Amino acid sequence: MNAIIISALWGVVMMFGGVFFKKITTPKYWAIAGIIILLIANILEFCGTELFKVDTKGMLHFDNFGLQFNTISFASTLLYFLLSGSEFEKVGTNVSEYFSLIFFILCGVSIASSFNTLLMLFLGIEIMSIPSYILTGSDKRNLKSNEASLKYFLMGAFSTGLMLMGIALIYGGNPLGSFYINMLQLGTGKMPVMVAAGLVLLVVSMSFKVSAAPFHFWAADVYDGAPTVFTSFMATIVKIAGFIAFIRLFQASFGIIQQQWQTLIALITAATLLIGNLTAVFQQSVKRMLAYSSIAHAGFMMLALFALNATAREGLILYALAYSVATIGMFAILTKMNDYTIDGFNGLYKHQPVLAVSATIFLLSLTGIPLTAGFAAKFYMLLAAVKDGHQVWLVILAIICAAISAVYYFRIIQAIYFKEPASAAHETSVTSAFKYLLIISIAVIIIAGTVPSIVVDWLYY
Repeated sequence: MNAIIISALWGVVMMFGGVFFKKITTPKYWAIAGIIILLIANILEFCGTELFKVDTKGMLHFDNFGLQFNTISFASTLLYFLLSGSEFEKVGTNVSEYFSLIFFILCGVSIASSFNTLLMLFLGIEIMSIPSYILTGSDKRNLKSNEASLKYFLMGAFSTGLMLMGIALIYGGNPLGSFYINMLQLGTGKMPVMVAAGLVLLVVSMSFKVSAAPFHFWAADVYDGAPTVFTSFMATIVKIAGFIAFIRLFQASFGIIQQQWQTLIALITAATLLIGNLTAVFQQSVKRMLAYSSIAHAGFMMLALFALNATAREGLILYALAYSVATIGMFAILTKMNDYTIDGFNGLYKHQPVLAVSATIFLLSLTGIPLTAGFAAKFYMLLAAVKDGHQVWLVILAIICAAISAVYYFRIIQAIYFKEPASAAHETSVTSAFKYLLIISIAVIIIAGTVPSIVVDWLYY
């Protein structure tokens, strides 16, 4: 509850602060202060200290899984503000409002990680989604951004309708007549028709939110059209929060009847892995390539939903850390480039060695190379699917797709070290603080990759 209330209040502070802030750089420092307070408050709740005593009537349930994810998402957002906060000023003049929308999204993230009823699930998802529509179209001078925002809004509204219909059908088909997810246990028999239809609609709606195929068609255009600094946040924190909600819903409500819906999830996972990786191979724009690779990573995270066991929960937490840090770092480097194509990275090592090495580590982690957090996260996901033991072909496909991902990630690494830069490339000034933050991010990726127990063991404290 600490995170929900403080993120909402700080969002209001940032929103009204835009009237009083005289310097365009001031909102960034207020936002950094706010996210630090939010992170500390969440850690206090993780340790058992509630700052706000609110009777939620059981509609919210705060456990280690949700609170640890909140900690990772808030820490990743702090890194995001430190690395990319100054880029907000280049989008438009409403800098304080942009930060305000980020805090409102974090409020939705906190609800999505702790909901205990279908109604709170809906509220959490929508509180995350609506500010995202606005941020996507925040660059009003760019027609591409306006188009992406409209497309995102229309597709999001359609998926919201499907979610509400699914919730209504599950409520109507549940003999207990309850929205509480722990009261939707349906036994081991066959699902009633209304519940089965509602389950399918929920799967479709949530798959849209996390850009799983074949409901991914909006993601590439939206991520490419949105300002790069906001794409970084939407492709990481917002996406993974959707998976946390996915896992929370299915484990509490439909875990007993897993065999009846597992094949559907397996097919969605396979399609997501194939489409995301194969499409990313043909991209020349690094930003668009990262958009398609985010779809591929959604496929790996879908393995947690497919397996739905303890290893899957551990893997999803580790994946949240590995994917967020590497992707936020990679997008932060991308904002410093003059050219977003792969050729724009040509010879980067000769002019900006810290950026080059950082980009290399981030890409190796996203690929899943050993000694990186990305490798440990993918290993946990594959192990969870193997332990489930029902669809071994899916594990083999995931390994093949991980190998395919090396093709497009290593193209950037090849450009960084083995190609000559064009004239006037890489002249963008990079501060020492930015470089130190990249080094810290590298350290996090390597430590989490070599000793993953540091992250996953907190689930059991």
